[in-house]
Amino acid sequence: MSSEDGQVGGGAEGAPPEQLAFIRESVRKAKGPRAKPRTWRGAALAPELPVARVLVDKGVLHLDRYFDYAVPEELDADAQPGVRVRVRFGAGRHRVRDGRREGGGLIDGFLIERLAESDYSGPLAALAQVVSPEPVLDEELLGLTRAVADRYAGSLADVLQLAVPPRSARAEQRPSPEPLPAPAPPDVGSWERYEHGGAFVRALASGGVPRAVWNALPGPEWSEEIARAVAATLASGRGALVVVPDGRAVARVDAALTALLGEGRHAVLTADAGPEKRYREWLAVRRGSVRAVVGTRAAMFAPVRELGLVVIWDDGDDSHSEPHAPQPHARDVLLLRAAQDKCAFLLGAWSCTVEAAQLVESGWARPLVAGREQVRRAAPLVRTVGDGDLARDEAARAARLPTLAWQVVKEAVRQGPVLVQVPRRGYVPRLACASCRAPARCRHCSGPLEAQDAGALRCAWCGREEGAWHCAECGGFRLRAQVVGARRTAEELGRAFPAVPVRTSGREQVLDTVPGVPALVVSTPGAEPVAEGGYAAALLLDGWAMLGRPDLRAGEDALRRWIGAAALVRPQGDGGTVVVVAEPTLRPVQALVRWDPVGHAVRELAERAELGFPPVSRMAAVSGTAQSVGEFLAAVELPGEAEVLGPVPVPVTAPGRPRRVGGPPPGEQWERALIRVPPGSGAALAAALKAAQAARMARGGAGGEAAVRVRIDPPDIG
Repeated sequence: MSSEDGQVGGGAEGAPPEQLAFIRESVRKAKGPRAKPRTWRGAALAPELPVARVLVDKGVLHLDRYFDYAVPEELDADAQPGVRVRVRFGAGRHRVRDGRREGGGLIDGFLIERLAESDYSGPLAALAQVVSPEPVLDEELLGLTRAVADRYAGSLADVLQLAVPPRSARAEQRPSPEPLPAPAPPDVGSWERYEHGGAFVRALASGGVPRAVWNALPGPEWSEEIARAVAATLASGRGALVVVPDGRAVARVDAALTALLGEGRHAVLTADAGPEKRYREWLAVRRGSVRAVVGTRAAMFAPVRELGLVVIWDDGDDSHSEPHAPQPHARDVLLLRAAQDKCAFLLGAWSCTVEAAQLVESGWARPLVAGREQVRRAAPLVRTVGDGDLARDEAARAARLPTLAWQVVKEAVRQGPVLVQVPRRGYVPRLACASCRAPARCRHCSGPLEAQDAGALRCAWCGREEGAWHCAECGGFRLRAQVVGARRTAEELGRAFPAVPVRTSGREQVLDTVPGVPALVVSTPGAEPVAEGGYAAALLLDGWAMLGRPDLRAGEDALRRWIGAAALVRPQGDGGTVVVVAEPTLRPVQALVRWDPVGHAVRELAERAELGFPPVSRMAAVSGTAQSVGEFLAAVELPGEAEVLGPVPVPVTAPGRPRRVGGPPPGEQWERALIRVPPGSGAALAAALKAAQAARMARGGAGGEAAVRVRIDPPDIG
């Protein structure tokens, strides 16, 4: 024994024993380098069900199937269906040692099921690792994601990336709270304002599965009405899922649910939440701790237990369309869930899309609307300004405020805030020669010039400043605004009303709420803040900019954005007024004046049916280089009733400009073909496109930037 060992009550070099114990405990807790996943060479297999069927996270169509792996005995307990695993993928048949296939790169995947034997005749590689014993993929979620992948001609792995959030080990280690008992059925509240509204809520509370398209009355009550529908569903012992366009809408529904049900009864799922918080909330839903979910499109796959109701608010908003492959729309995913889970369905908005009108027209859903007298009491007064008024008022044209709009603002700003909706952000996004009206172009790249502030000109493509511009057509030196942005509008209003504060809400800074005091609030569409007590008036400027877009949905989108802004204005009885600067004879303007978005959608649907356009027909877009699109169309075996429109050139993405989802790389010339099939043939079209794309990828023809892009039900068809 050494002298140190002989010391009693002491440590090394006289250190006290508690310090040694602390050091030993620190060494135990220290995280050493992780060992690489084993190959399990020669290891014993699981005694029962030794084969694991795995979906590898490759995301390519020709590998959109399951692969069999051997289950080592040491992983038998953790390797259960639904868990995340890691496997070695890409080894050939020749790389076999001790009866095990080896080699290949490590890749993540999901264990789908355990089998007694494999259909594969060759040797199997072993599971490399069970990442976590937490089951995250059950049969219900797997069936939903497979249905979405088939509908959109995508891969199951891509859909699962959207459905299952990334793992957070810290969140997994925390237990979820115990589920609360079902609440008492709520009062129908403001649902009584709608015909059959009270019956809808009572049917949810009694366990029914009503399906409705809800045309909400203007005002802030929509979030409370959604909360009451969710509470009625929870009272029946079932779960509910609410999908809204953005975080501001999530916050309103979240507050309404908390006020009605209290804390702990619902989860909030948004992509903006941190990874750990999002995964913790998702696990609480997956484990059954909470049965109500509200979120953005990231929540459309939420694994709610015993789902009884799915709700989508404002389905026409672009935010509901997922930009990542296979680019599903939240409305279609919730429709699949309603059919798969046999649950209630509610589509609500102030406006009405053509797809919503089709659900009612087909009889699949019932309308939830208010009577005309109720609409007139809740809606503001809508007044129009036509080109004739602008022609008689040249000074107002220069100031961008016609006489009618000026008078309305002057009177309303004394009573409260006034909302000004401008379709374009920025200062002066488009300029032209004041003499010949030729667009102002950059001398270096021919990009459009725009005014960043009250003096500087800059190219929107290459970013170069232009200090000595002159017109290449007529030699003029004076510029005029073709399109005026929100910042320039705010500047003009500040000069016109110097005693009134001016606030802006747009891409750079989106305001959630504004106080109910006199102010001018300039906003781009979709960024309008909610005013306390409602706006006294609203101006909808530059209506031609939204109605003049070369798109099938231009009128529908313009009406939706106008109604979204006008719904924040006080009722007509309280002095609320809306002025829309657009040609008053156009159909969307007339629908706004009458506050009849449903009638506008029904008429649009009838015209789409006559022309064979979506949503009456199913359509797919195939885009790429001219050669690749031609080869793809020649190889795909389309249904007999399919009709190919095009291909036609796609606008070239300018260098320095952001690339649109699915658009061509900067400077490349692409073409796009539209494939249309009648109702009932959409599944056959998706299957044919998926098979052709998978065959092309297997041959290596889709590599690089020349890949063919396939999108089912494109939102923009021109």
